[in-house]
Amino acid sequence: MTVQREMYTRNQEALRLAELIRESGTVVALTGAGISVPSGIADFRTPGTGLWANVDPMEVAHIDVFRRDPKRFWEFYGDRFQSLEGKQPNRAHEILAELEREGLLAAVITQNIDRLHARAGSRELIEVHGTIGHSSCLRCRERFELDEVRRRQRADGFGVPRCDCGQPLKPDVVLFGELLPEDALERAHELAATADLMLCIGSSLEVYPVAQLPEITLACGGQIAILTQGYTRLDSQAAVKLSGDIVDELEAVATALVAA
Repeated sequence: MTVQREMYTRNQEALRLAELIRESGTVVALTGAGISVPSGIADFRTPGTGLWANVDPMEVAHIDVFRRDPKRFWEFYGDRFQSLEGKQPNRAHEILAELEREGLLAAVITQNIDRLHARAGSRELIEVHGTIGHSSCLRCRERFELDEVRRRQRADGFGVPRCDCGQPLKPDVVLFGELLPEDALERAHELAATADLMLCIGSSLEVYPVAQLPEITLACGGQIAILTQGYTRLDSQAAVKLSGDIVDELEAVATALVAA
């Protein structure tokens, strides 16, 4: 009976979220690492399996480490690149792209660097932490696409991809010690302020300044819905909270939208 009651409650919440999406003039999605876990990409903080579970990020993913010891940096990031190679968007990414095509979603703001939203077909995409899709030279600003970066990394005796000018290439992602791209952050703030509904998907809502975006939506009179496993500090302020498997939850919402 308890299981049946929980399933009924979850279905009602999915129906409620579908109704909110239909009723809202502007819907924006904010996604974190949890949306990519079903694609086989580890999140950051899960004990034992998270990306930072067995390594200190300040020792491998800080801008000072890149400048001081690019070999150490790329020993870590090379593995990171390899782990993301071949990963494909999952159904959650696809549903968000479908909602955008149907005019029900204005944009996706993502903390992820894995390019899966773009592969799924999301067009209005703000990658506030950058992307692994290319790397750049900090000296001459030359940019190289991911396949070429991988080739240069394999060709270098120390495993450090280098620009034609000889300088190490840096992935175009935001490292610890760096500021978020100003244009991307400004656009994310604008979207948050004008959103009638923000869908917070697969994010712990702990990493600032991105974690402030739902607060901006709330402060400007909008609502938030949270689809993530585990507790977040904004659960009590969410119009809807779905805590199950992200793909299952979004499938239920998409089904409800079609039936509406």
